Amino acid sequence: MTDSPGRTSPGSSPSDERAQAAQGQEKEKEQERAQWAQDQPPPGDWSTSSPSPPRQRRPAGERARARAGTQGPTGPAGSGPAGQGPAAGPGSGGTGPQAGWNQWARPPQAPQPGVIPLRPLQAGEIVEGSVRTMRLHWRSVVGISLTVAVGTQTVATVIERLWPRGTQELDALSGETPQSPQELVDAIGNGLGSLGVTWLLSLVGSITAAALLTVIVSRAVLGRPVTTLEAWRSARPQLARMTGLLILVPLLLVGVFAVGIVWGLLAAAAGAEQAGMSLMAMGGLASMVVATWLWIRYSLAAPALMLEKQSVLGAMRRSAKLVRGAWWRVFGIQLMSVLITLLVGFMAQAIVVVLDVVVHGFGEQSTADATDWASLISIGIAAVVSATITLPVTAGMTALLYMDQRIRRESLDIELARAAGE
Repeated sequence: MTDSPGRTSPGSSPSDERAQAAQGQEKEKEQERAQWAQDQPPPGDWSTSSPSPPRQRRPAGERARARAGTQGPTGPAGSGPAGQGPAAGPGSGGTGPQAGWNQWARPPQAPQPGVIPLRPLQAGEIVEGSVRTMRLHWRSVVGISLTVAVGTQTVATVIERLWPRGTQELDALSGETPQSPQELVDAIGNGLGSLGVTWLLSLVGSITAAALLTVIVSRAVLGRPVTTLEAWRSARPQLARMTGLLILVPLLLVGVFAVGIVWGLLAAAAGAEQAGMSLMAMGGLASMVVATWLWIRYSLAAPALMLEKQSVLGAMRRSAKLVRGAWWRVFGIQLMSVLITLLVGFMAQAIVVVLDVVVHGFGEQSTADATDWASLISIGIAAVVSATITLPVTAGMTALLYMDQRIRRESLDIELARAAGE
């Protein structure tokens, strides 16, 4: 028996098998969903976390102590706070991380390439810097001051020996009050000859010493040595203007005194001698106050002229600008310089007294022979010793005071540190 076309064999068809397979897969999925639902948490608002109170921020000091107590200051390995260097270790002088942290609060020390630290100075540091300059650069400093002192004092001793009349008349007036203004004027006129020459020589020596020593001090601040020849080459172009400055300022002070006492002299010349003497005394006191004010006002003109290459009037204006607002401080330091000079001069005078006693012995002979060569030489030796010591100290203090005022007003310490590092 043959099969007829279009007739299928007995059994299930392929479509029925596919339908049964799909139904089985759906039942398996339903069973899986039912099993997954049984494993879920109970219904409710479980998708969001329960609210909590806001976190309180601890103070900065407490956070710093907590960090120091756990891991130390934060920063690179083996270092303290970022950008502040290594942390304190066993040999740093602290007792733990907290001690190392406290060390960073200390202010950094000012650089000191030379004789002074590059920061605003105290009065004692100015004196110390001047003495240190003389000690470290003693060949140049002592050579200059000794040469100037010997040269000027030798000429002064010779003049005093050959032309003693003027100084004797002035010495006679030193222990008594003149009977009239005319007597004072006559004594001053007779003594102006020898004293004028001596003052001129002292001025030349002071100009040279101040110029050269200012250059040496300016190099000593940077920690750079300088020879006498190098100082001379640097100071020589400014000597003419330095001369004009050191003549103009004393003449200005003398003019102040002249204006103060001229009214008393005119009254005395008109016949009112007692009123004239009173006016001279009051005018002299007023002139002393004004002259002191001007002296301090222009006391920094010499280093300004030397180190800034200023003109005479420009240096005086520069000094007035630096002193403005600090007059009393500058006055105190300059007064200290004067006291040091007087103290050294007193010690040198003691040497003169001892030498005079050795040469002449006790008695009236020492007074009578005060102008002989032995006495004049002993006085000259004492003056040379005094000038050799005081010239570097006073010039150094003035130069350092000038730099200190510029550090306080113009941040000169930054430029000096940069120059010292070049």
